[in-house]
Amino acid sequence: MIFVATKEDNFEENFNELLGRGKMDMANVSVIVGTIIDEIKKEKNQALKRHIAKFDHWTPKDDSDLKISVESMQKAYNTIDVKLKKALHLSYDRIKTYHEKLKPKSWFDDEPNGAILGQKVTPVDRAGLYIPGGKAAYPSSLLMNVIPAQVAGVENIIVCTPTPDNEPNELLLAACHLCGVTQVYKVGGASAIAAMAYGTETIPKVDVITGPGNIFVATAKKMVYGEVNIDMIAGPSEIGILADESANANHLAIDMLSQAEHDEMASSILITPSQKLADEVRVELEKWLQMLPRQEIARKSIEERGAIIVCEDMQEAIKLMNEIAPEHLEVCTNSPFELLPFIKHAGAIFLGHNTPEAIGDYVAGPNHTLPTGGTAKFYSPLGVENFMKKTSIIYFSAQAINEIGEDCALIANTEGLTAHEQSVRVRLK
Repeated sequence: MIFVATKEDNFEENFNELLGRGKMDMANVSVIVGTIIDEIKKEKNQALKRHIAKFDHWTPKDDSDLKISVESMQKAYNTIDVKLKKALHLSYDRIKTYHEKLKPKSWFDDEPNGAILGQKVTPVDRAGLYIPGGKAAYPSSLLMNVIPAQVAGVENIIVCTPTPDNEPNELLLAACHLCGVTQVYKVGGASAIAAMAYGTETIPKVDVITGPGNIFVATAKKMVYGEVNIDMIAGPSEIGILADESANANHLAIDMLSQAEHDEMASSILITPSQKLADEVRVELEKWLQMLPRQEIARKSIEERGAIIVCEDMQEAIKLMNEIAPEHLEVCTNSPFELLPFIKHAGAIFLGHNTPEAIGDYVAGPNHTLPTGGTAKFYSPLGVENFMKKTSIIYFSAQAINEIGEDCALIANTEGLTAHEQSVRVRLK
């Protein structure tokens, strides 16, 4: 891993490496993904079934075999552990409560001259949600994508998830039933993105596609953008930690590994002014790695994409972290709210010693679908607005157009657009 102090000569080189952590080699997969998309556009279900046979190793008997039945989802829900069911309901309720506060509202503003300006906010008709499936299925991802769509008022929610060997993940099915989702299809990868973007005989064309996925999914989302809207182009998971001498090294180490166990490409970055803390975390990382079932994945992530940076003070630490703009940011100090005004770029901020990133993945309430690879500088977390669109409202009375119409006509005339000019002038007294 990168273990460096800001005063060292090679710091800038190492830091630039961290800033480039989110780059994905989409060029190498774009040809493959483009072919998949073209085949779905032309052959629809026929291509879908061929792709499923190739990538998920089973062949649908007919078109109806692409869809997961409502009965199987209910059965899965009925058979899960009672304590787990309670935990999923708690998660659902907290996520819904939080996202209801995010819902934008329509508004109107009356002017004295009789003009009315405003904005009408409406949900999209159909939302397509991509949820990774198989043995690594995450019901939390389903909740985080479905709930904001439901809060937005989307009437048709389409879920696509891969089912290797035609074995749907029972926990994911249970989560679908909990959320009231009825349109779930056994399709994964770029094929699923293309099917939702262009529609097939079985899968409806949607208006927006959200959800995480591998580089093939991310590339497909990028390539269909414009045909549909998308949430973001997300890469491997990452965590940034700002900590001072008050932090617990044992806690910080396992927090870093909570991201490293996701993926070999995940990034875990600690920045601290305490050399003592940095050294202790390095030791604790190795202790924890010895105990993790996913040690091989986590170790590769930490060794190849992990970093501990020792800086001069917390202000320098914050400056560096703002450049990194991490997906998740923990602020592990005794007074984290004092530092909050200086933090500009992060997908989600976890304040204090008792707020691990993992709490945000499941039950805190805010969405865990977040911008990665530094894109937190211009992207926001997945939310209700991703499933809504805004329409401007304009009404002019006779008085209003007579008051400002001449100015409008003058600008139109200056631009050489005569019809624009005259469409205003014919209404003026």
